[in-house]
Amino acid sequence: MIGYIIGYTLLALLIALVAVLVVRTLKFKPRTQTPVPSTEVQIDAEKAALDLSDMLRCKTVSHADAALDDESEFLKFELLLPLLFPRVYRTCEYERLNPRALLFRWTGSTNAAPIVFMSHFDVVSVNEAEWSRPAFDGIIEKGEIWGRGALDTKSTLLSVLFSAETRIAEGFVPERDFYFCFGGDEEVLGGGAPSIVDELERRGIKPCLVLDEGGAIVDNVFPGVTKPCALIGIGEKGNWNLKLKAVSKGGHASAPPADSPVDILAYACRRIHDHPFDFRITQPAMEMFSNLAPHSTFLYKMIFSNLWLFRPVLNLTTKKNGGELNAMLRTTVAFTMAEGSSGANVLPSEASLTMNVRLLEGDTKETALARIKKLVGKDSIEYIPLSGSDPSRASNTNCMGYLALEHAIKESFPGVLVSPYLMIAGSDSRHYMRICDNVYRFSGMFLSTEERGMIHGKDERIPVEKLADTIKFYYRLIGILQDID
Repeated sequence: MIGYIIGYTLLALLIALVAVLVVRTLKFKPRTQTPVPSTEVQIDAEKAALDLSDMLRCKTVSHADAALDDESEFLKFELLLPLLFPRVYRTCEYERLNPRALLFRWTGSTNAAPIVFMSHFDVVSVNEAEWSRPAFDGIIEKGEIWGRGALDTKSTLLSVLFSAETRIAEGFVPERDFYFCFGGDEEVLGGGAPSIVDELERRGIKPCLVLDEGGAIVDNVFPGVTKPCALIGIGEKGNWNLKLKAVSKGGHASAPPADSPVDILAYACRRIHDHPFDFRITQPAMEMFSNLAPHSTFLYKMIFSNLWLFRPVLNLTTKKNGGELNAMLRTTVAFTMAEGSSGANVLPSEASLTMNVRLLEGDTKETALARIKKLVGKDSIEYIPLSGSDPSRASNTNCMGYLALEHAIKESFPGVLVSPYLMIAGSDSRHYMRICDNVYRFSGMFLSTEERGMIHGKDERIPVEKLADTIKFYYRLIGILQDID
């Protein structure tokens, strides 16, 4: 009799649990979307393409060792801008704070809090042998503009200035100041952007909104969601490099010691790899789940509307599969460089292993180092912190600035889903958190999977039509941002 009672009780609890899950899933609906009428914007797409082509011919490659930079190419780029955007230079105040920090001020008619549009004009290096077209010839072919920086991110810099140039030609005067802030060493975590922020801070300038590269409109970004999604980065992970070094007497490989430096580092590698950082749902990830999961299939809606139950499942799944979703939910470690002996039969007297650590909000360089040391537990390893930054805090999405950005996206790209997200890469925008609480990362363009692979990869290029759409986005945004409080 007692067995029957227990069995019926368990069945009743199971039915109740299923009912709760189903009810919560059915209530997990997309938020009401207010349609945004699209206004037509006339852009000279042919001129924009030619202008970007000219920009791409400037080999503004930045290196970790600044001595390798070709300063003449950076100067060439800087001197090109007034030729391409003469109205901007006649109308705006222009300052060259240093060769890697260019600052424009478009003066508004009121004292309302200013807006900052950011970009960077340096690019990463190129292996020309891998490209099917020259990387710095600015070739325009079959409706596409080829070259390093076409997507990352001279196209964004051009779009900011081209939209302002167009507005100025129409007689438009902004109500608030706009600052266009361009760094020239973002790819190497340089000092260009920090020097601009230092100067703005010294002048007491507190922007109400900062917009940088980062998010884009992408497909297949969330499980079960088929619509394209415009992702606005409201925070970004920290980016930190750490080197592990082990030493020994070296010698001939025919008589190896019990543990060579490589053995020691291999052990450390496996320990770190096999014990990932803790799973954690931060504000940007939770807001992304709340915005996109209601558009997914019933199964995924059930999971994300009932994380109180399925959180362990999400943890295990992301830990096993890795990828972007996993990177949004924990600090990640990628082993990227290893050095040892120069001979196959020679024991190294010294070996090193370098890792790139992407820090989730809540972790810091110090806490991550302490965890790694404790996990490895070998005093024979030297830990050498290299360059890097801690994660940024998350920006607000319940403010007029974010809503204006969302409005401009909907007007420019009808039918897309708009959502906050956590940027797992890094940008110069993190420096602006010192002077602004509303820092966002969105590039204003649709990026296919193929195009995302071109960033820092081979055959980087952008369609002329896509460049024009990005300019139109910034053009509209300039107008919309007049009315925010």
